[in-house]
Amino acid sequence: MTGHPVDHEETLLQTPLHANHVASGGRLVPFAGYEMPVQYADGIMAEHNQAREQAALFDVSHMGQVLLIGDGAGAALERLVPGDVLSLASGAMRYTQLTSAAGGIIDDLMVTRVDGGYAVVVNAARKDVDIPHLREHLGTGVSLEVQEDKALIALQGPRAVTALARHCAAASSLGFMTAGAMTIDGRAAFISRSGYTGEDGFEISVNAGDAPAIWDLLMNEPEVAVAGLGARDSLRLEAGLCLYGHDIDETTSPIEAALTWSVGKRRRAEGGFLGEQRILAEIANGPSRRRVGILPSGRAPVREGAVVHDAAGAPIGAITSGGFGPTATRPVAMGYVDIAHAKAGTPLFVAVRGKMLPATVEKLPFVSHNYFKS
Repeated sequence: MTGHPVDHEETLLQTPLHANHVASGGRLVPFAGYEMPVQYADGIMAEHNQAREQAALFDVSHMGQVLLIGDGAGAALERLVPGDVLSLASGAMRYTQLTSAAGGIIDDLMVTRVDGGYAVVVNAARKDVDIPHLREHLGTGVSLEVQEDKALIALQGPRAVTALARHCAAASSLGFMTAGAMTIDGRAAFISRSGYTGEDGFEISVNAGDAPAIWDLLMNEPEVAVAGLGARDSLRLEAGLCLYGHDIDETTSPIEAALTWSVGKRRRAEGGFLGEQRILAEIANGPSRRRVGILPSGRAPVREGAVVHDAAGAPIGAITSGGFGPTATRPVAMGYVDIAHAKAGTPLFVAVRGKMLPATVEKLPFVSHNYFKS
């Protein structure tokens, strides 16, 4: 995760928690059109470890929150995503992707079944693409409501449930990838047991006006410390999770991205979604390339864009995410390689500052997921 000092001549949006970040000494950078904290005084490594060992509090209010309402919302959404959303029970959620007619990924998103329809969370940098796309293709009988008046807070780590339960006992009863309407000290919240760090935790959607008080409430718990975008990036990389615009985009399919598991069994049999021709063909026949984990030798991190070579020196792919993994205690990376070199254990070379650095294909994730298991 990199950033640059904020140019105050830019027109940057601010989340409802902006004043909290300033008060906590957050280093603010432009990100997806917002002024966001990349880190705080203790630094990215400390914030990363906080999420792995205790509980870290992240502002993710820049994400887009959308409600799709109507009896036909599930069927309409299934025309645009390869995931099975019709079978979701109330309060159940699923990871899927908006796919293009060409089978590329427009965005990856979380879909939750709610009374009357579905709640969808989309990436901040893709809101201006996703929302018009949804409006164009959902058809009649389904209304789309952008929840501009909401904030989104992520509380992540093994002690997240302990801290949150003091103010919302019902949250501790949630299973992984389930959600429900609750209250936090009397303030309305929609809470899911989910996140993007590989740890147990929660994402908490609240009214924008309530967000600062709820943030401070959680920050006052002994298990909790604040964390920024830098730690969020290193956590998701160790967990082998994709970052849109880096590991996935409109040129990559879910199958190339090693997200085949997210394409529902029924959807594979029935099709009926944008891009099905390419996606189903790649499931049946295999893609030409695949996203893999890559472990470089030594202590030098490899960065996005570095060319990957086979053992004979021929170029076979590129790094899409890379950095130092604080929990893995070594450099880690992800990237695409041709399918012949995608098996775990395959020796590779990565071009780093003019040198060919030995590397190995590694099974993802680099750090085991610690999601809640009921």
